[in-house]
This record gives sequence, structure tokens and C-alpha cells, in this order.
Amino acid sequence: MSARAVVTGLGVAAPNGLGTEEYWKATLRGESGIGPLTRFDASSYPARLAGEVTGFHAPDHVPGRLLPQTDHMTRLALFAADFSLADAGADPEKLPEYGMSVVTANSYGGFEFGQRELEKLWSQGGSHVSAYQSFAWFYAVNTGQISIRHGMRGPSGVLVTEQAGGIDATGHARRHIRKGTPFVLTGGVDGALSPWGWTAYLSVGELSTREDPRRAYLPFDADASGWVPGEGGAVLTVEDEEFARERGATRPYGEIAGYASGVDPRPDSGRPPVLRRVIEQALADAGLGPRDIDVVFADAAGVPEPDRIEAEAVTAVFGERGVPVTAPKTLVGRLAAGGSALDTATALLALRDGVIPPTAHVTDPAPGCAGLDLVLGAPREARLRTALVLARGTGGFTAALVVRALDGSWPRSA
Repeated sequence: MSARAVVTGLGVAAPNGLGTEEYWKATLRGESGIGPLTRFDASSYPARLAGEVTGFHAPDHVPGRLLPQTDHMTRLALFAADFSLADAGADPEKLPEYGMSVVTANSYGGFEFGQRELEKLWSQGGSHVSAYQSFAWFYAVNTGQISIRHGMRGPSGVLVTEQAGGIDATGHARRHIRKGTPFVLTGGVDGALSPWGWTAYLSVGELSTREDPRRAYLPFDADASGWVPGEGGAVLTVEDEEFARERGATRPYGEIAGYASGVDPRPDSGRPPVLRRVIEQALADAGLGPRDIDVVFADAAGVPEPDRIEAEAVTAVFGERGVPVTAPKTLVGRLAAGGSALDTATALLALRDGVIPPTAHVTDPAPGCAGLDLVLGAPREARLRTALVLARGTGGFTAALVVRALDGSWPRSA
């Protein structure tokens, strides 16, 4: 095999679109999926906005036997995995079972499922708790359910690095490709929109308490006041290029060209954040320089100090206004491990269509972020061959991924 990792399929479940093309069209139109929480009564909480996936009826997408044993988040992951496989034109029953693996990222596990069973425990007793609670709450449950459903018995795993997780999982998928496993489902679908999960979000102290969805999550803006949680993400089908050709795959979206990760030092260490170094390492891993990157998909914390740190890192590497920067996640919120997976899918769609989606609702870039060439207002058409995706998670996790369009005449059919 070639050990060159290419993305042949995308499956998206996002607050502003269920399915890859639905999400992409909504993003280019500037349609937001952020609004008042409806999953539970949030009226007594200081933050009450979220990015919820709507229009998803689990029985239409998940086998009935799996419904009693899965959390809402896992059902979305199963949907995204099925969608990604169909997009890749891959039938797992016709592929070698030990040549397929699953590597996903997750931050919360099945919080809604877990809360429901804990409520049964204290209100009705242990005999009323589902036996599926033993695994339905767990971080690795998406990997497990996807691998069982599709008979994928190759080396698999889960990454728990919060917002950076989707990139870290994709980096590990490429590692599996290089070690000889030719077919990997990767990415992340995450979220915890339940009272238990909401308490965890609030404990970070960075949620926006504004009630106008258009003014709540404003990364790099002078009026930034925090971020909005969301749910969903993306599952990517990543393959060895030669394996994909031999099985008759259509043209891939692009190549996983470079990856790097790191962890910030503790705040009182006197050492700088690792983001700049991680960017430079990802570029070096891809064999590229700053001038080779056509667009940056930012982490976009929505909090003034982290935004300033990211702006400084990007400017230090690429120069002032040296590369277009965007954060389309302003339309969906921060999706924990699903966020950078969705950004990676969005970057690949941008490469395919030659258009950069904008950073929605941002109108007044903060002084510390003035060096960024933010794409604002409307999509920007551009000749795109490479994209850099950035992510930082709670606890200092930091990751960067370079995706690159493919050369050659490998036409992708509809």
C-alpha cells in the first residue's frame, strides 16, 4: 500500500444541517443552528443557548435493537458513520474485517443516557437501571458501536482531548494507515445537552450568557463574551490511497497531509502557549511552508484572551493578514470533540468547491486580532489547495491538521 491517507467520505450531523451537503449549503448561506435550548428546561440557568441538531428521528437511521442501548450522541455518530461510508461508496461486508478500524474522539460520553439512568437509580432503585448503562455512558461507546455495526475488527480506539479530539483522532487514523490498516473511520460526534452536561459546561466559566443567538458567540470580535455549546460533528472515511483506487473509490476530497499536537504549559509556568509550535510542526510534517497554506480554520474560542493568543500565533507564522482565516463554527457553536472533526470536513468541502465560508456575526474585530484576514460577511471564492485546521481543548490540548487537494486525474463522480 502507498501509506498516503486520503479522505474518501464525509458524514455530517450538525445543528444547521443533517447530512454533508445540507450542512454545507446551510453554512454557505449563513444559516445558524444556534438557538434557545429545547432539550430541557434551561430557564433557571445563566446560559440558555445551544446548537442543537434538529430533524433527526433516530428510528429512521438506527436499527431498533440499538435504540435501547444508545445515547442520542451515539445515534448521531452511527448516522454520520453510515453517511460517510455511503459517500465513500464503501461496503464493509466486501472489505477485510481486520483491515478496517475505527478511531473517534469524545469528551462526554452518553451524558443524557447516564443522567436518565441515575435518576432511575435514586427515584426507583437499582433494579430499574438499564444494563446498557455499563457502556452507553462511556467515552469509547461511539467507536465500539460503529465497529460492531460494521464488523470493523482492526486496531481501534478513542481520543479524549476535548475540542482538539477530532483532529487528534484523524491524526491517529493516518498513523493506522501508515502502519498497514488501509481503511479507517475517524472524526468525532459529541455533545452533552442535558442538565448534567450543562452543569459541566458552566463549570468552565466561559459560556456566553447572552440571549441573542447572533451576538452570543463572536470569536475575534471586540464584543466577544464567551462561547455557545453545540452537539454533532463529522465522521470521515480515511483510506490508503492505493487501497481506495483498487476498490474503485471515486476521487477523494483530499489528503491528510500534516498533523501535530501538544499541551499548553500550566498558566504559572512562564512558558508560552504551544499553538505556534504546533502549527509549525504540522506544516513541517506536511512538507509545506507558511506561503503554501491557502486558508486557516481557526479554533475561535470566543473568549478575548484565548482569541488574542490564537491571533498572535497565526500572525507570527503567516504574517499580518498573510492568509485568510475563518471560523464557520459561529453558526453551530463549539461541539467539543465534534468541533474540529466538523471543521476538517468543512475545510475539505472548501477545497472541493473553491470557496471559504465566512465567520458569521463578527463585525468588529478586536484590537488584538486586527492582524487576521478574517473572512466576514459572505463566502469568499478562492483557489484553494491546502487548508490548516486548528483546535484547542479545555486543559490545554492543542492540535493542528493540514489537508491538501489531490493532484492527478481521479475524477470524483456524484
